[in-house]
Amino acid sequence: MIWYRIDERLVHGQIIEAWLPYLKTFCLVIANDDLVGDEVRRQIMLLGVPSRLRTEFLPLDRLSSFIAAMGDLKQNMLVLFADCLDVRRAYEFGAPIAVCNVGNLHHREGKRRMCPHVALSDEEEGCLRFLQQRGVRLDFRGVPADSPVLKHW
Repeated sequence: MIWYRIDERLVHGQIIEAWLPYLKTFCLVIANDDLVGDEVRRQIMLLGVPSRLRTEFLPLDRLSSFIAAMGDLKQNMLVLFADCLDVRRAYEFGAPIAVCNVGNLHHREGKRRMCPHVALSDEEEGCLRFLQQRGVRLDFRGVPADSPVLKHW
């Protein structure tokens, strides 16, 4: 199973302590165009990742081909996106996204709170609406123990 998650913090305690064990993750993919060229940020993120995990930093346009090349090894893969636009772009590039967990998107001016851990701008809501209209199920929860909040537009 491939679990897709939007989390503006990407790799942090909730991912390491809750999501990786829950998903029995074999491969962690951080899909973000900016990180591919930022060695310092990549190395900082890797500090918290268990060494047993295969970890990849991929540009959005390479995610679908990477998943296809993984074959049966794509079982127990966690793919992290920093924002809603990255998910939409990965989907448009052909990533096979059936369910997307909307994790941490913090409240800022111009955003509306959807649930305790997610606030969306109009643009972010539009990206999620785009995905939902194409059959992607949206799962709003911060950690696996939370009950999923399913939002329908």
